[in-house]
Amino acid sequence: METIDTIRTAVRARRRALGLRQSDLARIAQVSLPTLKMLEQGHARELGFLKISRILAALGLELRLQQGNLGRPTLDELRSEAVND
Repeated sequence: METIDTIRTAVRARRRALGLRQSDLARIAQVSLPTLKMLEQGHARELGFLKISRILAALGLELRLQQGNLGRPTLDELRSEAVND
């Protein structure tokens, strides 16, 4: 699952790569400039799906759903295994 920090980093990098100012992206994504600034500066912990999807769509990015874990051990299982070795 992507964290808000992962999204923040990707949004900032993509916006800069496209040569967009924050105000340009906010206008295109139909979100307020303060909302976008809070996201990029790491001050927004919860934005809501609609705002995030608008920002990502404006940048040509998308979130993807995928099956979790895929049979890999969890961190707790690995720790337990290390203790038992």
